[in-house]
Amino acid sequence: MNLRLTLDEIFNLVPEAETEGATPLQEIAGIASLESAQTGDLSFLGNSKYKSFVASTEASVVLLPHDYSGQPNPNQLYLRMKEPSRGLATLCRFLEDRVFPPSPPTVHETAFVDPSAEIGRGVSVGPFCYVGSDVRIGVNSTIGSHCHLGDHAEIGESCKLHPGVKILSRCNIHDRVILNAGVVIGSEGYGFDQVGEVHEKVPHLGKVVIEEDVEIGANTCIDRARFDETRIGTGTKIDNLVQIGHNVKIGKGCLIVAQVGISGSVEFEDYVVVGGQAGFAGHLKVGKGAKIAGQAGITKDVEAGAFLKGNPALPFQLAQRISVLQRKLPELFNRFAENPSPK
Repeated sequence: MNLRLTLDEIFNLVPEAETEGATPLQEIAGIASLESAQTGDLSFLGNSKYKSFVASTEASVVLLPHDYSGQPNPNQLYLRMKEPSRGLATLCRFLEDRVFPPSPPTVHETAFVDPSAEIGRGVSVGPFCYVGSDVRIGVNSTIGSHCHLGDHAEIGESCKLHPGVKILSRCNIHDRVILNAGVVIGSEGYGFDQVGEVHEKVPHLGKVVIEEDVEIGANTCIDRARFDETRIGTGTKIDNLVQIGHNVKIGKGCLIVAQVGISGSVEFEDYVVVGGQAGFAGHLKVGKGAKIAGQAGITKDVEAGAFLKGNPALPFQLAQRISVLQRKLPELFNRFAENPSPK
């Protein structure tokens, strides 16, 4: 794996960095944590909890915040910047094509592409893919191996579908969307009517629309709508193993962490943040900028800007106070047992 970077490349990529110290090396050989870095590696301090490791790290180049007070060791270069994590991200983006070189713009001989499909220039279709009738794939998109694109599906420009992605019929993926391995877009929604003692399936005839610059993590499933559409807004980032039900509307710029479950017809306004394993009952509205802590249970509408925690969910500060009091309950019971109140 080629993670080599010359010092000149580093300086060009993070020109805002202030240098301190020096290294005789002209390039770094890899990127590593402060603890595991060896001579020739680059490391960084992105979280203050690891501050104590900076002085002892063997890394030759270290990205640090401006307020770090230590000095570099001999033959060590400090690069001070406002946000070291963002600086590292810039370097990693530069290296990404070396580590994961783009697929050549071609249709693999084992892929099936219906004659009616429209394949844009620069598109790569990997081994054992299925591309159905009237599918459209925009320029410079990459379709990894074993992907399924159902009839009339639309894929925008510069999209990246990792291996095993399934896009079912009539779903619409806009530009620059990244779908990680195993994502299913347009699976049938979970809907049944009870007739006597029998659960009768309710067909779902709608579709899913994924807007620009969305990224969806591995094995996440997004169900198609019953009649209209399930929609994910521009710039939203969804983690692995998330379930999004039929007719859900997610606004722009939302962050949804792993193992979240969102029931049908829930609406998120813009910039909602949801922690891992939170769950949402159906037909709710979550207001703009709301934050939902991990494992919260949401059973009512959420006001814009609210910060909720717990199950059932409560305002964060109240939930914290209750949590503190719960931890004191054993002590309180012991006190009562030792000093029972007089009859």
